[in-house]
Amino acid sequence: MGDTIRTELSPSQSVSRFFTGEPLTVSYDTSVESVPDSILTIPALAQVCPVAWANGAAVSVGQVDKQFYEGLNEVRETLCDMYDFFDGGEIRAREIIETDVPERTAASGLLFTGGVDSTTSFFRHQDESPTVISIRGWTIRPGQSHDTKWKHQKERTRAFANEQDVESAFIDSNMLSCLDSAMLLAHYKRFVDGGWYSSIGHGLGLLGLCAPLTVSKGITDLYIAATHWEGIDLEWGSRPDIDNHVRWGETNCHHDCYDQTRQERLSLLANLINTEGKAVELQTCNRQTDTNCNACEKCYRTAIGLKLAGLDPNDHGYVFEDKEYVQVRKSFENGDWVLGQDERYMWEDIRERSKAVEPRSAAERDFFNWLATTDLSTIVDNSSPPLRHRLIRAGARNTPEPVYRRLYPIISSATQSDSS
Repeated sequence: MGDTIRTELSPSQSVSRFFTGEPLTVSYDTSVESVPDSILTIPALAQVCPVAWANGAAVSVGQVDKQFYEGLNEVRETLCDMYDFFDGGEIRAREIIETDVPERTAASGLLFTGGVDSTTSFFRHQDESPTVISIRGWTIRPGQSHDTKWKHQKERTRAFANEQDVESAFIDSNMLSCLDSAMLLAHYKRFVDGGWYSSIGHGLGLLGLCAPLTVSKGITDLYIAATHWEGIDLEWGSRPDIDNHVRWGETNCHHDCYDQTRQERLSLLANLINTEGKAVELQTCNRQTDTNCNACEKCYRTAIGLKLAGLDPNDHGYVFEDKEYVQVRKSFENGDWVLGQDERYMWEDIRERSKAVEPRSAAERDFFNWLATTDLSTIVDNSSPPLRHRLIRAGARNTPEPVYRRLYPIISSATQSDSS
């Protein structure tokens, strides 16, 4: 084993179409050989259980940590309350164990991407010197085509950790390859605002991958930065009523920054930059990881948010001039972006903040005047994935499994753009 866990998954016939047949593999940059078996089962359970619960299926496991087992039942209740299509299901463990972990000085860890949320969370807990943890397996997938992205992400994370004088850690997993993401999307996209992992799985899933690492490194508090904030009741895979129930051994997980809107997080970063001289460069783009692409909705949204916070986006990882306001408006009006309720709330936050800020140019004034009178809910309602993706998913739902398996490479490739 050493630094890698390999878990064979044996799905029953009722859920087999949601698994590819690959074992779950999770690799760490430190040895997890001395970690108890009751903790080593956690990464797999964290990926498998939501799929089982959506189908009313039971999950059987040999050993499991008692704290995690109890928290898992609480997470199940949250997901069943959140989604009508969840049927629930038992967790059958041969042994539920009070994991004996060595006494250690409390340490903290933070799931880190270099974006607005995780960077804000880091500075909120900077006095704890949290280990920053980057994970490959979701937005950056396994496989040669993503190797360069992962290389850049690791370099950026290490550079940030060195600059802040903290440790970094890296996890590499195939959790969305052992799960059949295309089939999950085919069945459940019609019920959720995003993909399977974003809408259902990523809070429990990403935190669960960290369990062996936290025991190996003595991390007792693990933070995952909030995407949303108080007052937004979206069906989403990472929320306080999911993440705050996840725990194992002596480690507790925390949904962080939920008390701040995205603009308030940017204002906190602006204050640190202006008063303490912090050098903050953000990486928010999902298209690439060496730099921001400066052309996608998320890049534009972050650059405009930085301007509203009183910062020059060009000093913090973006290329943005006044002419970009015209392009952003055109992209909204032309339906160039597939947007969900998630993005609607982000732009409403920007709109609210813009009311208290004096525009610094005619282009900025024109854009915010337009934004103030635009019905963002209509823009979201008129935004949807390509028709061919919806037709492919509908066909996949009704295709016999043996036939689907032969067609899987085509279905997976065709729908990968919105499959997470």
